[in-house]
Amino acid sequence: MELRRYWQIIRRRWLLIVIPVAAAALFTVLTYQRPATYYNVGMHYLVSQTPSAGAAAADEQRYYNWLTSEYVVNGLTDWVKGGEFAAAVSQALAADGLDIPAGAVQGALAADNVRSRLEISLNYADAAVLAAMIEAVTAVLQEQNAAALPQLGGETAVIVPISQPVINPISPGIRSQLDLPLRILVALFAGIGLALLVEYLDPTIREARDLEEIGLSVIAEVPKK
Repeated sequence: MELRRYWQIIRRRWLLIVIPVAAAALFTVLTYQRPATYYNVGMHYLVSQTPSAGAAAADEQRYYNWLTSEYVVNGLTDWVKGGEFAAAVSQALAADGLDIPAGAVQGALAADNVRSRLEISLNYADAAVLAAMIEAVTAVLQEQNAAALPQLGGETAVIVPISQPVINPISPGIRSQLDLPLRILVALFAGIGLALLVEYLDPTIREARDLEEIGLSVIAEVPKK
Protein backbone atom coordinates (compact mmCIF):
# COMPACT_ATOMS: atom_id res chain seq x y z
CA MET A 1 0.00 0.00 0.00
CA GLU A 2 1.34 3.42 -1.01
CA LEU A 3 1.98 6.08 1.59
CA ARG A 4 -0.55 8.31 -0.16
CA ARG A 5 -3.24 5.71 0.42
CA TYR A 6 -2.32 5.41 4.10
CA TRP A 7 -2.70 9.16 4.36
CA GLN A 8 -6.10 8.95 2.69
CA ILE A 9 -7.21 6.32 5.19
CA ILE A 10 -6.03 8.44 8.11
CA ARG A 11 -7.89 11.48 6.78
CA ARG A 12 -11.03 9.44 6.24
CA ARG A 13 -10.90 7.64 9.60
CA TRP A 14 -9.36 10.43 11.70
CA LEU A 15 -12.11 10.23 14.30
CA LEU A 16 -11.19 6.62 15.12
CA ILE A 17 -7.66 7.83 15.83
CA VAL A 18 -8.60 10.90 17.84
CA ILE A 19 -11.07 9.11 20.15
CA PRO A 20 -8.52 6.69 21.78
CA VAL A 21 -5.98 9.49 22.15
CA ALA A 22 -8.52 11.81 23.77
CA ALA A 23 -9.80 9.01 26.02
CA ALA A 24 -6.26 8.15 27.18
CA ALA A 25 -5.45 11.80 27.89
CA LEU A 26 -8.73 12.34 29.76
CA PHE A 27 -8.30 9.15 31.81
CA THR A 28 -4.74 10.14 32.74
CA VAL A 29 -5.81 13.62 33.84
CA LEU A 30 -8.78 12.35 35.87
CA THR A 31 -6.77 9.62 37.62
CA TYR A 32 -3.58 11.62 38.13
CA GLN A 33 -2.03 11.39 41.57
CA ARG A 34 1.04 13.28 42.61
CA PRO A 35 3.92 10.80 43.10
CA ALA A 36 4.59 10.09 46.76
CA THR A 37 7.68 11.78 48.15
CA TYR A 38 10.29 9.31 49.32
CA TYR A 39 13.29 10.04 51.48
CA ASN A 40 16.74 8.50 51.66
CA VAL A 41 19.33 8.28 54.41
CA GLY A 42 22.75 6.69 54.23
CA MET A 43 25.36 5.75 56.82
CA HIS A 44 28.96 4.52 56.67
CA TYR A 45 30.45 2.26 59.31
CA LEU A 46 33.88 0.89 60.21
CA VAL A 47 34.36 -2.43 61.99
CA SER A 48 36.94 -3.11 64.68
CA GLN A 49 37.50 -5.50 67.57
CA THR A 50 37.52 -4.65 71.24
CA PRO A 51 41.13 -4.61 72.59
CA SER A 52 41.94 -7.42 74.97
CA ALA A 53 43.20 -6.82 78.51
CA GLY A 54 44.73 -10.31 78.63
CA ALA A 55 48.16 -11.66 77.90
CA ALA A 56 50.16 -11.01 74.77
CA ALA A 57 49.51 -14.55 73.50
CA ALA A 58 45.78 -13.98 73.76
CA ASP A 59 46.17 -10.70 71.91
CA GLU A 60 48.19 -12.44 69.23
CA GLN A 61 45.51 -15.11 68.83
CA ARG A 62 42.83 -12.43 68.61
CA TYR A 63 44.90 -10.64 65.98
CA TYR A 64 45.07 -13.75 63.78
CA ASN A 65 41.39 -14.46 64.33
CA TRP A 66 40.69 -11.00 63.03
CA LEU A 67 43.22 -11.25 60.20
CA THR A 68 41.73 -14.52 58.88
CA SER A 69 38.51 -12.61 58.26
CA GLU A 70 39.72 -10.19 55.62
CA TYR A 71 36.19 -9.93 54.31
CA VAL A 72 34.49 -9.43 57.65
CA VAL A 73 32.50 -6.52 56.25
CA ASN A 74 31.14 -8.85 53.58
CA GLY A 75 29.67 -10.98 56.34
CA LEU A 76 28.02 -7.95 57.89
CA THR A 77 26.69 -6.88 54.49
CA ASP A 78 25.08 -10.28 53.93
CA TRP A 79 23.62 -10.19 57.43
CA VAL A 80 22.12 -6.72 56.90
CA LYS A 81 20.48 -7.89 53.68
CA GLY A 82 18.91 -10.91 55.36
CA GLY A 83 15.57 -11.40 57.01
CA GLU A 84 16.97 -11.93 60.52
CA PHE A 85 18.47 -8.45 60.57
CA ALA A 86 15.23 -6.92 59.27
CA ALA A 87 13.28 -8.76 61.97
CA ALA A 88 15.66 -7.45 64.66
CA VAL A 89 15.25 -3.88 63.38
CA SER A 90 11.48 -4.33 63.30
CA GLN A 91 11.54 -5.46 66.92
CA ALA A 92 13.71 -2.49 67.91
CA LEU A 93 11.24 -0.14 66.22
CA ALA A 94 8.31 -1.85 67.93
CA ALA A 95 9.98 -1.15 71.28
CA ASP A 96 9.83 2.55 70.36
CA GLY A 97 6.17 2.28 69.38
CA LEU A 98 6.62 2.07 65.60
CA ASP A 99 4.96 -0.85 63.81
CA ILE A 100 7.17 -1.44 60.76
CA PRO A 101 7.01 -5.05 59.51
CA ALA A 102 10.26 -6.87 58.85
CA GLY A 103 9.37 -7.15 55.17
CA ALA A 104 9.04 -3.37 54.89
CA VAL A 105 12.37 -2.90 56.64
CA GLN A 106 14.10 -5.39 54.35
CA GLY A 107 12.57 -3.77 51.27
CA ALA A 108 13.78 -0.33 52.36
CA LEU A 109 17.34 -1.46 53.12
CA ALA A 110 20.31 -1.54 50.78
CA ALA A 111 23.80 -2.51 51.95
CA ASP A 112 27.21 -2.68 50.31
CA ASN A 113 30.86 -2.68 51.28
CA VAL A 114 33.34 -0.28 49.73
CA ARG A 115 37.00 -0.37 50.74
CA SER A 116 36.26 -2.31 53.92
CA ARG A 117 33.53 0.11 54.92
CA LEU A 118 29.95 -0.95 55.43
CA GLU A 119 27.48 1.32 53.64
CA ILE A 120 23.78 1.19 54.46
CA SER A 121 21.05 3.08 52.66
CA LEU A 122 17.37 3.34 53.58
CA ASN A 123 14.40 4.64 51.60
CA TYR A 124 11.01 5.39 53.11
CA ALA A 125 8.01 7.64 52.56
CA ASP A 126 8.07 9.20 56.05
CA ALA A 127 11.12 11.23 57.07
CA ALA A 128 10.44 10.89 60.82
CA VAL A 129 10.03 7.12 60.57
CA LEU A 130 13.15 6.94 58.43
CA ALA A 131 15.17 8.68 61.14
CA ALA A 132 13.94 6.12 63.68
CA MET A 133 14.75 3.29 61.28
CA ILE A 134 18.37 4.32 60.78
CA GLU A 135 18.78 4.62 64.56
CA ALA A 136 17.38 1.12 65.00
CA VAL A 137 19.62 -0.22 62.23
CA THR A 138 22.70 1.26 63.93
CA ALA A 139 21.66 -0.14 67.31
CA VAL A 140 21.13 -3.65 65.93
CA LEU A 141 24.45 -3.49 64.08
CA GLN A 142 26.32 -2.49 67.19
CA GLU A 143 24.63 -4.80 69.68
CA GLN A 144 23.73 -7.98 67.77
CA ASN A 145 26.52 -8.57 65.26
CA ALA A 146 28.19 -11.49 67.08
CA ALA A 147 26.07 -14.09 65.26
CA ALA A 148 27.12 -12.66 61.89
CA LEU A 149 30.83 -12.83 62.73
CA PRO A 150 31.60 -16.39 63.94
CA GLN A 151 35.32 -15.83 63.36
CA LEU A 152 35.33 -13.64 66.48
CA GLY A 153 34.37 -16.58 68.67
CA GLY A 154 31.10 -15.13 69.89
CA GLU A 155 32.44 -11.68 70.65
CA THR A 156 30.70 -8.56 69.47
CA ALA A 157 32.61 -6.40 67.01
CA VAL A 158 32.77 -2.67 67.47
CA ILE A 159 30.73 -0.90 64.82
CA VAL A 160 31.75 2.74 64.50
CA PRO A 161 29.56 5.14 62.47
CA ILE A 162 31.80 7.48 60.47
CA SER A 163 29.04 9.66 59.06
CA GLN A 164 25.97 11.40 60.35
CA PRO A 165 22.52 10.43 59.06
CA VAL A 166 21.29 13.08 56.63
CA ILE A 167 17.78 12.60 55.29
CA ASN A 168 17.18 13.84 51.75
CA PRO A 169 14.05 13.74 49.59
CA ILE A 170 14.20 11.60 46.44
CA SER A 171 12.88 13.19 43.28
CA PRO A 172 10.19 11.24 41.37
CA GLY A 173 11.54 8.90 38.73
CA ILE A 174 11.44 9.61 35.02
CA ARG A 175 8.65 7.07 34.63
CA SER A 176 6.13 9.40 36.28
CA GLN A 177 7.15 12.16 33.86
CA LEU A 178 6.73 9.93 30.82
CA ASP A 179 3.43 8.40 31.91
CA LEU A 180 1.15 10.74 29.91
CA PRO A 181 3.28 10.81 26.71
CA LEU A 182 3.57 7.01 26.71
CA ARG A 183 -0.18 6.52 27.17
CA ILE A 184 -0.94 8.95 24.35
CA LEU A 185 1.61 7.26 22.08
CA VAL A 186 0.07 3.83 22.75
CA ALA A 187 -3.42 5.22 22.18
CA LEU A 188 -2.25 6.81 18.91
CA PHE A 189 -0.91 3.52 17.57
CA ALA A 190 -4.07 1.76 18.73
CA GLY A 191 -6.20 4.35 16.94
CA ILE A 192 -4.21 3.99 13.72
CA GLY A 193 -4.51 0.22 13.93
CA LEU A 194 -8.26 0.52 14.48
CA ALA A 195 -8.61 2.85 11.49
CA LEU A 196 -6.72 0.43 9.23
CA LEU A 197 -8.82 -2.49 10.47
CA VAL A 198 -12.10 -0.66 9.81
CA GLU A 199 -10.86 0.33 6.37
CA TYR A 200 -9.93 -3.27 5.63
CA LEU A 201 -13.36 -4.54 6.66
CA ASP A 202 -15.26 -1.76 4.86
CA PRO A 203 -16.73 -3.14 1.57
CA THR A 204 -17.35 0.34 0.12
CA ILE A 205 -15.88 0.95 -3.37
CA ARG A 206 -14.15 4.33 -3.31
CA GLU A 207 -11.59 4.28 -6.12
CA ALA A 208 -11.02 2.63 -9.47
CA ARG A 209 -8.23 0.55 -8.01
CA ASP A 210 -10.76 -1.05 -5.63
CA LEU A 211 -12.61 -2.44 -8.66
CA GLU A 212 -9.42 -3.53 -10.35
CA GLU A 213 -8.39 -5.43 -7.23
CA ILE A 214 -11.49 -7.63 -7.50
CA GLY A 215 -10.97 -8.28 -11.22
CA LEU A 216 -13.28 -5.69 -12.79
CA SER A 217 -12.24 -3.38 -15.60
CA VAL A 218 -12.85 0.33 -15.31
CA ILE A 219 -14.19 1.80 -18.55
CA ALA A 220 -14.50 5.40 -17.44
CA GLU A 221 -14.09 7.46 -14.30
CA VAL A 222 -15.90 10.68 -13.48
CA PRO A 223 -13.46 13.00 -11.71
CA LYS A 224 -14.42 15.10 -8.72
CA LYS A 225 -15.25 18.72 -9.49
